[in-house]
Amino acid sequence: MRRVRTLAYYGASVFKMLVGFKNWPAILPFFLWNRANRQLRLRLRRSQVQLIVRSAMDIWSVKETFIDQFYTRFGVPVKDGWTVLDIGAGIGDYAIHAAYGTPNVQVYAFEPFPGSFALLRENFALNKMNHVHTFQQAVWRKTGKLRLDIASGEPLKFSSHDPHTSVGGDQGLSVDAISLESALSKLNITRLDLLKMDCEGAEYEILLNTPPEKLLLVERIIIEYHDLDVQQSHPVLVDFLGRQGYQVTCHENIVHADIGYLYAERG
Repeated sequence: MRRVRTLAYYGASVFKMLVGFKNWPAILPFFLWNRANRQLRLRLRRSQVQLIVRSAMDIWSVKETFIDQFYTRFGVPVKDGWTVLDIGAGIGDYAIHAAYGTPNVQVYAFEPFPGSFALLRENFALNKMNHVHTFQQAVWRKTGKLRLDIASGEPLKFSSHDPHTSVGGDQGLSVDAISLESALSKLNITRLDLLKMDCEGAEYEILLNTPPEKLLLVERIIIEYHDLDVQQSHPVLVDFLGRQGYQVTCHENIVHADIGYLYAERG
C-alpha cells in the first residue's frame, strides 16, 4: 500500500511542479543529472516570489513549502503581526513564505551551514524581506559549538551532534550554536506566536532541554519530525508537549515512515 501511495505522490508532485513553477523546464537537469555547483533562480507561478536553488533537494523543499504548503496544511497560516522563529531555515523558503505579504510579521531565521546561509541571505534580498532577521547559528540544547555531519553532501540533511563526537569524521563541521532559551532571551521575545523546526532530529535536544517557563512563551510549534530511535521519536514529543499544555496532532509522511509533521498549540 505504501508503495502505491509513494508512486501516486511522486506522480502528483511532478504535475504540481509543472504547474507551480514558471520555469519548470530549467529544473529538469537538477533531477536527471548531478548539477553540483550550479544555481537556478526558481520562479513561482502564483506569486512574485523567486528563490535561488542549488539542488533537486532545494527545489523539492520549495515545492513542499509553497505548492504543497505542508506547514500551513499541517500547521497554521501565519497571521500579520505574529513573531515567528525558524530553526533550520535552509535557503529561506519557509521564512519567506511566512513573511511574504505580511509586512508586520517578524521572522527570526537560524541556519548554521555557511552555504545555505549565504543562499538564505541572497533569497531574502531578492524578495525584499526586510522584516526577516538572520542568524548563522544552529539552535541546540546549549549555547556553544556543535558538529554538523556533512558526509551526505546534501545540506538540507545535515544533522547536529555534540562538538566532541566523532560522527562525520573528516566530514564534520564545527558551527556556532545557541539554546532556544538563550535565543528567546537574546531577541527579547516575550511571546512567540509560531516556532517552526526542520532540524534533522535536533528537535529532541532543543525542546526536551528548554525550561518549561520558556516554553510558556511559545504559542504554537510546527515541526518536520524525524524518528531516530525509541528515545527520540515523535511519540516522545507528543507526550512531552502534552505535559507542557499543548494540544498535539501528527501527520505521517507518505513516502518516509520515519518523517512527518507535528503541530502543537496551547489549549
